[in-house]
Amino acid sequence: MDLFGSSSFKAIERGLEGAQLRQKAISQNIANVDTPNYKAKQVSFKHTFQNEMNNQTIRAHKTSDGHIDFGTRKSSPSIEINRSTMYNHNNNNVDIDLEMAELAKNQIYYNALIDRLNGRFTSLQTVIKGGR
Repeated sequence: MDLFGSSSFKAIERGLEGAQLRQKAISQNIANVDTPNYKAKQVSFKHTFQNEMNNQTIRAHKTSDGHIDFGTRKSSPSIEINRSTMYNHNNNNVDIDLEMAELAKNQIYYNALIDRLNGRFTSLQTVIKGGR
């Protein structure tokens, strides 16, 4: 029995991975706000996450290790660089106000996922304790 292999745990895990990658990109943008010719990075995760949720694949039961796995495809968030804009006079396109807002939004998203994960663990703990 795989307690942590359910689709909800995997969805939360993928969400946390995406939030972590977004945090890294935003932090790099904020750190390079005054760096000449630096171009802001953005993580396209929600589109990937939504595709994964909509395209859940059928899992096959393998009776032999020689059988081919299907339904185990894993896509990951991607980092995109916007090279077409210029926000500052030094050819830099980092908007610090936008980055700080995205940082706050990402923190709220991350905290919501952690709360959901804690809820799942609390449910498991209740089951283990026999409902007490």
